[in-house]
Amino acid sequence: MAESVELPSRLGILPFRNKVLLPGAIIRIRCTSPSSVKLVEQELWQREEKGLIGILPVRDTAEPTLVGVGPILSQGVGSDSGDRVSKIQVGASDGHKADGKGQQEVVHWHTRGVAARALHLSRGVEKPSGRVTYIVVLEGLCRFSVQELSTRGTYYTARISSLEMTKIEMEQVEHDPDFITLSRQFKVTAMELISVLEQKQKTGGRTKVLLETVPIHKLADIFVASFEISFEEQLVMLDSVDMKVRLSKATELVDRHLQSIRVAEKITQKVEGQLSKSQKEFLLRQQMRAIKEELGDNDDDEDDLVALERKMQSAGMPSNIRKLVQRELRRLKKMQPQQPGYNSSRAYLELLADLPWQNASEELELDLKAAKERLDSDHYGLVRVKQRIIEYLAVRKLKPDARGPVLCFVGPPGVGKTSLASSIAAALGRKFIRISLGGVKDEADIRGHRRTYIGSMPGRLIDGLKKVGVCNPVMLLDEIDKTGSDVRGDPASALLEVLDPEQNKAFNDHYLNVPFDLSKVIFVATANRVQPIPPPLLDRMEVIELPGYTPEEKLRIAMRHLIPRVLDQHGLSSEFLQIPEATVKLVIQRYTREAGVRNLERKFAALARAAAVNVAEQEEAAPLNKDVHRLSSPLLDNRLADGAEVEMEVIPMGVNNREISNTFRIASPLVVDEAMLEKVLGPPRFDDKEAAERVATPGVSVGLVWTTFGGEVQFVEASRMVGKGELHLTGQLGDVIKESAQIALTWVRARATDLLLVTADNINLVEGQDIHIHFPAGAVPKDGPSAGVTLVTALVSLFSQKRVRADTAMTGEMTLRGLVLPVGGIKDKILAAHRSGIKRVILPERNLKDLAEVPAAVLANLEILLAKRMEDVLEQAFEGGCPWRQHSKL
Repeated sequence: MAESVELPSRLGILPFRNKVLLPGAIIRIRCTSPSSVKLVEQELWQREEKGLIGILPVRDTAEPTLVGVGPILSQGVGSDSGDRVSKIQVGASDGHKADGKGQQEVVHWHTRGVAARALHLSRGVEKPSGRVTYIVVLEGLCRFSVQELSTRGTYYTARISSLEMTKIEMEQVEHDPDFITLSRQFKVTAMELISVLEQKQKTGGRTKVLLETVPIHKLADIFVASFEISFEEQLVMLDSVDMKVRLSKATELVDRHLQSIRVAEKITQKVEGQLSKSQKEFLLRQQMRAIKEELGDNDDDEDDLVALERKMQSAGMPSNIRKLVQRELRRLKKMQPQQPGYNSSRAYLELLADLPWQNASEELELDLKAAKERLDSDHYGLVRVKQRIIEYLAVRKLKPDARGPVLCFVGPPGVGKTSLASSIAAALGRKFIRISLGGVKDEADIRGHRRTYIGSMPGRLIDGLKKVGVCNPVMLLDEIDKTGSDVRGDPASALLEVLDPEQNKAFNDHYLNVPFDLSKVIFVATANRVQPIPPPLLDRMEVIELPGYTPEEKLRIAMRHLIPRVLDQHGLSSEFLQIPEATVKLVIQRYTREAGVRNLERKFAALARAAAVNVAEQEEAAPLNKDVHRLSSPLLDNRLADGAEVEMEVIPMGVNNREISNTFRIASPLVVDEAMLEKVLGPPRFDDKEAAERVATPGVSVGLVWTTFGGEVQFVEASRMVGKGELHLTGQLGDVIKESAQIALTWVRARATDLLLVTADNINLVEGQDIHIHFPAGAVPKDGPSAGVTLVTALVSLFSQKRVRADTAMTGEMTLRGLVLPVGGIKDKILAAHRSGIKRVILPERNLKDLAEVPAAVLANLEILLAKRMEDVLEQAFEGGCPWRQHSKL
């Protein structure tokens, strides 16, 4: 403990920056600067007895002044000696941080300090540069006042005077009633603090001894020195020379420290009472992280949450959404990774940061001529469809921000609906993304799941925008007619908001729960049929029908697109495989009857595989050509000794060797003929004799129907037997077609006499007969009213025993009065008749306008017959006309 000492008149001064050493306190200082090292060497290290130095508080400022102006001595703040400030000029020393422009920082030296003696002194190893480090443990002894500050070499010295009270003065103060009261109050407060610390740190025993043995005026400095208080408060304690002032200030600081400990304990008890196991783990992990940072073991360059926050700041979110995101991020920072909602909250924020709020792809300057050339090169035919696309692009060129219609391509599979959408994206210079809606029955696939559910995720639209990375792509809604609905909602209804330009600018995904602008997205939809699409959704789209291809169009598509693509996919070229046009026509006529070209491409792929096997087998047995040289090496010699033959073909560096198959050479390319077709593809699946063979007996007629795969030829077979006049229908028929069959039978029975279905003996051939009507291909569901005329023709043929013409097909709905009504899908039906080798087609008279959509080349090979009444159909359906027409009363 510091005892009363006699101070010399001058002391070496060690500046204590922004800190204060009080009497009775012990500090450890590491001296590295030249001035402090010189001070320790001369004042402490070289003295045999224990040396003394002065610790003087200094305050740094950034105020520039001229070189040569020494430190400023400032009178103690709040001291009892006045507010005098003196400036003493000394030469510049290394204690000043001077720059090269003649400026240095001002150092304010406090006029009062504490004399200290060294309790321990150690000297470090001298470095090659000559620098030495000292570690000094100092104990504060007593206060002093600086009278004059000067330099001795590189360090400061000061002429001082002691501020300690004499023994007589101390005795007088101890008998002062105010001092006695302050002392008791200080001891009570200090004892309370010791009791609290004893419960917390188990160190109260030694502190109680201090209260009993150390004088009260020294206890004040010792207690205050153990607290963390501000620099200004430390200066006030240092300047408190008067004992009563010192005790009063010390009592105040001790009481404040006591109250802060009690508040901290109360908070700790409350928090610990609420801590769960996961929260305790969080605290431990936070402590572990802090320990690693102190040890330098934290190798993470950047915290993940900090990176996420930066990413969100650069995402370009609207201000209202940014506020919500920042609130969610603050909530995430307070959570620990093991908490249940941590991962979902972080995934939500990462999605918001990844969304393209403002990021848009720059559109190319629209060149309609180039766009038309690209459409022509990618798609053969489809003149009206390509013209509509060009019109759409022209409007976009004149008004880029125009809210154009949502195009919906409707047609059978394999006619190029998806590729048309990608061509639009390429012409606009935008990114393309496809979203398949086939089989979607949950509204959440469009709007997303609410975040209250486990495993929730955004809808397909938001997820697609995240993947594509721009806010203005061309988005294809594929198979929009195949969405369903159940208890989970109706996706088609959710699409109403998406495809409405007045609503999609604030599309609200349930997962995001914030509005997102979809108005910059160009939506294109595809469907096989229009009927399943709800009318409100269909009203938001412009339907563009893509009918099936004619055989001539298929031929051109095969020669221009399919065959080169198939050869490239199988590593072949025209040098290995050639498919003439005549062979392509045979494949179209005998092996494929479809509206699109997918099956046709599969047939070509089968031919290419057969050719690849042929080429590979020839290469294995091919002789060496003139560029092959024999190589000699030990490995080759060993193999040759075993009877093996090793050859290597040397290819010049200039030869194009992009494909391995280019190194193969065969004598002549493989040309596909009819014999190879039957060998690879099997016997023909279709021929032109099918219709003639199936209508060879009475009671069979040929109809035309429309399916999702385009137009089809449908045979109707009727048979009779003795019975009660019942009607039997087979072939997986729908309600509409069953009603059409009942109408047809009723009409025939009502017109039996007019149709000469009554014998000379007045026996009605229709009465007392059970009728069985069958639609072949029973595994395929069938429905619709367009088979009405076909059913009547089959029944009349059955009862009259006259055969229907094999080259004639028909379609049309009939009424109970015999009127023939128009039907849909005329173009697809005529194309199907043309593919099947039909020469004559009977259509309702009111479908005449639909013939404008049929290619002229198809109409040139067909005879189109128009019918207004059922009698007109019968007149054309039978060979030689209807012989009983003249007897008809209609």
